[in-house]
Amino acid sequence: RRAQAVCIPAIHLHMTAATTQVSQKDFEKAQEQLKLLRKDPGNETKLKLYALFKQATEGPCNSPKPGMLDFVKKAKWDAWNSLGNLSQDNARQKYTELVSSLVSAESAGQKKDPSPEESRYDDYETILVSTKNNITKIMFNRPDRKNAFNHKMYREIIKALEEAGKDDSTIAVITGNGDYYSSGNDLNNFTNIQPGEMEKMAKDGAVLLKEFVGHFIDFPKPLIAVVNGPAIGISVTVLGLCDIVYASDRATFHSPFSQLGQSPEGCSSYLFPKIMGLPKANEILLFNKKLTAAEACAQGLVTEVFPDRTFQKEVWARLEAYASLPKNSLAVSKQLLRNMEKEKLHAVNSKECEVLKERWLSDECVNAIMSFFQKKSKL
Repeated sequence: RRAQAVCIPAIHLHMTAATTQVSQKDFEKAQEQLKLLRKDPGNETKLKLYALFKQATEGPCNSPKPGMLDFVKKAKWDAWNSLGNLSQDNARQKYTELVSSLVSAESAGQKKDPSPEESRYDDYETILVSTKNNITKIMFNRPDRKNAFNHKMYREIIKALEEAGKDDSTIAVITGNGDYYSSGNDLNNFTNIQPGEMEKMAKDGAVLLKEFVGHFIDFPKPLIAVVNGPAIGISVTVLGLCDIVYASDRATFHSPFSQLGQSPEGCSSYLFPKIMGLPKANEILLFNKKLTAAEACAQGLVTEVFPDRTFQKEVWARLEAYASLPKNSLAVSKQLLRNMEKEKLHAVNSKECEVLKERWLSDECVNAIMSFFQKKSKL
């Protein structure tokens, strides 16, 4: 019995050391794999990874809580602190498993070879651009972030619109990848800003937004939105600048500007009252009313609504028929319809961006966004 009592702990210690060594090796390998990911996993996942890494290397949260206005440090601290007394071994294990799942998902999501009649353009990270059957398709491709627009995505859409306007396609189509059309502005655009950089952020953001909306105003061909799911903010407002808007019956349309201390953009302050009348536009732009697809269609923002189960099949069959029409005739006709208002639309765009720049610098806007993140962190 005495020999057995000595032997068992010895074996136990040996096995524990071996397991820890393997776990540490896997942990280090996971850190290297994370650096090789091509796709941004999104801020929520990055916060989990940060928290697990800190817990694995330092143990439970041991740093002072940052100030409420330091959004980035506050979010990191909250994520780390939420792990409580999770052991370092378990944190290493969870970190390794999370990285492994990200690597597997990215491998499974690698693009298949396009069919010979389809051309794809690979120099984009946040959107997918392809041309087939005389249609250039621009697809928002941040499904893990509900296709929210970050700064890079804004610039890539601008570039894609420029190229689509010059290529041989007859029409251009904008749609979303995944369950959402787009959740609008990625509010994390506002969280990585130091207090001394606020004015530069607001100025640069207004310039980028003005250029972005300007490309919708000036787009020379028929531009069609295929709204596959919920649409929020900027993705809703620029629909007024599209020539046709087709929507799935599961799509919704929401522009919560006042809720976030902001103001309308995308020429919606001019086009929405013109499309649906001032009282209905006020409900949407002032009081944050969310529209169903049927309501948006009844008010003139959406051209036609399709059952979700047949949405893609019906819409793309119709778009292919449109794309077979004489290309130059469509382009000339669109310009006749748009030219009379182009100057007005650019003036509206400039004014909206000027007002938004002021809103972004206001305490009201900062407090509203901070409140949004606080509510989100409690969910």
